[in-house]
Amino acid sequence: MSLLDYFKSSKPSSAAIAKERLQILVAHERASRNQPSYLPQLKKELLEVIQKYFKVSEETIMVSLEQDDERETLELNITLPDEEHFKHLQPKPLRSRR
Repeated sequence: MSLLDYFKSSKPSSAAIAKERLQILVAHERASRNQPSYLPQLKKELLEVIQKYFKVSEETIMVSLEQDDERETLELNITLPDEEHFKHLQPKPLRSRR
């Protein structure tokens, strides 16, 4: 490596950036294809329940299903607001379904 190569800008080409983005999209598409059809509805229903107690948006909830030979694991990650934001909230009483 020469001294001049060290000072050259190593900015990635637009083709390399486009290729990387396409690879991300393809990986995301493959992952979503292998998920059961009920996951989007499950995520929506979970969001509705959580929004009764916390002010959260859909982007703060991640639902994923991992499968291997022996088991399926449903993973739910929720980013809740800071404690200060929900100190004043009181949980709503549960209604019985009779």
